[in-house]
Order: sequence, then C-alpha cells, then structure tokens
Amino acid sequence: MDLKVFGLHKCSTCQKALAWLDESKIAYTFVDVKDAPLDPVRVANWSAAVGGWEKLINRAGYTWRGLALADTDNLNEARAVDLAVRNPSLIRRPLIEHGDGSASAGFSEKVRAKFKP
Repeated sequence: MDLKVFGLHKCSTCQKALAWLDESKIAYTFVDVKDAPLDPVRVANWSAAVGGWEKLINRAGYTWRGLALADTDNLNEARAVDLAVRNPSLIRRPLIEHGDGSASAGFSEKVRAKFKP
C-alpha cells in the first residue's frame, strides 16, 4: 500500500497516527504541510474524496478561530480549498492519501480499519 500522510510534525494526532503506522509496520511517506506548499488541485481532490470541504476543514482549531469573518463566512467548495491552501493547518489531520486514490482525514477507528486485512 502506497500511503502519503500529510500533517504537522508537532500535531499530537499526527504523532499518534505515525506511531500506530510504524507499530503496524505500514509503510508511508510523511509530508509536513507547513514545509511543502500545497497544490490547489490536490486539496480539491482531498475535499471531494473525504466528502466535501466541511469534512476536510477543521473548524474547531485555533487557526479557524483566528481567521477573519470575511474569510470564513459563506464558504463554498472553491473558497474553502483556497483557504486551506493558504492556511494548511486548517486541514483535518492527518490527511492520508491511500494507494487506491482515496483519502481520509483524521485517524479514527474507521480510518484505522482501512488498514486491517
């Protein structure tokens, strides 16, 4: 399985996910979204894969709360993708690109179940 895990090195959820992947001996490539600029097409694909921008964007975090109302009011898919590209820490973490082209956001039991044989 060819996995790419996108997140932040200092994110505790990302750290737990990476530790779980390591313990489970699942190979992956980690990309820190603060270090690597995000491609708008890729972010749009992620949004579609996870079920829309509402599931892609973390609206409970500090980054979201720190944004101007003009940025967050009346969001649509295109504006949300642009906002995520400009503020990558808005993306629910970790964002995992699976080898089959699908993607998942977060690291719930439902996501971990995708890795079980």
